[in-house]
Amino acid sequence: MRREPMVFAVAGMIFGFVLGYMAAGLGHPTTSESRPRLPAEAAARSTPAAGAAPADADEVRALESVAARDKQNVQARVELGHLLMEHAQYEAAARWYREALGLKPADNDVRVDLGASLLNLGRAPDALAEFDQALKNDPGHKQALYNKGLALMRTGRGPEAAVVWDGLLKRYPGDPQLQGLKDEVQRLRAGHGSTAGPS
Repeated sequence: MRREPMVFAVAGMIFGFVLGYMAAGLGHPTTSESRPRLPAEAAARSTPAAGAAPADADEVRALESVAARDKQNVQARVELGHLLMEHAQYEAAARWYREALGLKPADNDVRVDLGASLLNLGRAPDALAEFDQALKNDPGHKQALYNKGLALMRTGRGPEAAVVWDGLLKRYPGDPQLQGLKDEVQRLRAGHGSTAGPS
């Protein structure tokens, strides 16, 4: 077998894997309605065990290959961000979220994911700026409101976080994912800290 057809065969298999991965929806969906991740799930996702395993190198390479070939492929960049975020590789995730936003700046879900990765990196003021931008575009964005409260907490602005979360609870009064947040607001008002994590 000549080398050239072998290269095309390998490239075709990688491309097929990536397309199948995206089509099957194995990554995160990109709408706020279908992936709310609030609050207990958020804490579990954003506080991985020490020494969390790195993302699968083959998956990363396959998605990077698609992103390199198609400079306009937003979805490959978002999937890379999600994959790296799930494995606590926050700096790398932020890079891919930024690239996706460069191509589609109005995507509030990706902007919130970028903010969450920055929050996990200890860059709460930068994260807060991303959440505020998402909320400027969509004032009722549930994930942005939740994470804005976390960013305010991390910058020592607990009373402001309580106001944001109280507003979130009023906006979505029957949302079962937000029920635990009521206790957080009460703790803040009583002068105690919060234990929730970014999503």
